[in-house]
Amino acid sequence: MIMTLAVLIVVLPAAGALLCAFLKERSRPVASASAVLVTAATVWLALSSFGASHRLVLGEIPWLRGMPHGIVSAPVFGIMFDPLALLMLLLVVPVGLLTVIYSISYLTDKNREHPVGSQDGRYYFWLLLFVSSMAGVVLSPNFLQLLVFWEMTTLCSWALISFYQDERSLRAGYKAMLMTQGGGAFLLVAILILFARTGSFEFSALSALPTGLRNWVFVFILIAAWAKAAQVPLHTWLPDAMEAPTPISAYLHAAAMVKAGVYLMARTVSSGSMSAEISTLMACMALLTIFVALSFYFVQDDLKRLLAYSTIAHLGYVMLGIAIGARGAPLGYRGGVLHIICHGYSKAALFLCVGAITYATGKRSISALRGLGRSMPLTAAAFFVGLLSVTGVPPFGCFWSKFMILAGAMQLHGAAGPVILTLVLCETLISFGWMLYVAQKVFLGVAPEPVVASSDPPWPMRVTLIALMIGCLAAPLAGIPLVRFMGT
Repeated sequence: MIMTLAVLIVVLPAAGALLCAFLKERSRPVASASAVLVTAATVWLALSSFGASHRLVLGEIPWLRGMPHGIVSAPVFGIMFDPLALLMLLLVVPVGLLTVIYSISYLTDKNREHPVGSQDGRYYFWLLLFVSSMAGVVLSPNFLQLLVFWEMTTLCSWALISFYQDERSLRAGYKAMLMTQGGGAFLLVAILILFARTGSFEFSALSALPTGLRNWVFVFILIAAWAKAAQVPLHTWLPDAMEAPTPISAYLHAAAMVKAGVYLMARTVSSGSMSAEISTLMACMALLTIFVALSFYFVQDDLKRLLAYSTIAHLGYVMLGIAIGARGAPLGYRGGVLHIICHGYSKAALFLCVGAITYATGKRSISALRGLGRSMPLTAAAFFVGLLSVTGVPPFGCFWSKFMILAGAMQLHGAAGPVILTLVLCETLISFGWMLYVAQKVFLGVAPEPVVASSDPPWPMRVTLIALMIGCLAAPLAGIPLVRFMGT
């Protein structure tokens, strides 16, 4: 039953996507039903096997069947379910459901920023396929199957970033495809080396490589993750990707695409022995990414681009925690993985608040928005909750993940721990101050006449914002018990 549920989590949204492609403008009920069913399956899976690990072989390629008669030492296709996969599913699938619900009202001709006609079939096809692809990534038992779903997420993101099909969105989609596909090429090279030297696609086969070659494989995987997770110097595609519909931006940042990059490193580090040199490189690049992204906060007038740079910084936090874990501090690894789900719900709340603002006013320029809290109190409340959570204010989600990352850093020997602690605390204070300043400008004071919003958005969008506010508090309640099983 457990593994059947895991298979359904991949299959149901894919089947829903195909139905949406055929039904076109009548696809909303199908998309909603598919998202509800796959979320129910995820919750059932979580309740029935919390903390457990399972593996299922789904199929083999006959001419690759096991050694010594074939050339692969283990089955190629299957499902691997463990605490790390479950934590990712508890982000990928529920946020996917909320994105579908939110889009029911957002994707209409009443949207003042982007009035949309009957394009539901194309939109929901790619969105549900995105959910299926991300579920496939996190449930893959080896590098080869992961690569297949990895490239599917790249294809889905290209289609959704380019959804409006104007010049800016097409250029942004092309840039995202080019940069992330380039990273995927490095992942392919890493898999080819692994297979050529071990006859296996298994994650655990990394440990069988000679030390020097294993370091190169880790570097190639790291480059792939940097491209996917928009880490410096491969970060420039993500702010440009804000040409996508805002629900897609929310899903892209909170639960898909970029989270696939950090998941790859979490899975890889937990399966192989990363050297001190490579983990140090990973930590240094994470810190560089955090501060490069922070430097861009102060020159952004577009709310979505500001949140994009915030995402880049927070993915740096995940990478930093995983690197600390690779250096021998499991608490850092647990904090990095926990930050995936805590940041996901927080950032989804922030992006969908911006979507509510643009839906009502047609604007997302910080300098043009004032006093929206009076007419949009629910949106304002959700934005402040997301802000407090993403900046690490207790008791909200990201406080707990950042605390674990910093506690892990302090377990390191030498000066590394105090240096990381000092840098992270400085970034956190600056980020909190600037985000609060922006929130006050947008929601407090008196709104000028041209940007007065009549009220909070329609009920599907309001329900989504309420659910995400709850998620900002509940994410660590689900995540902390799961990460206890990791990094040991």
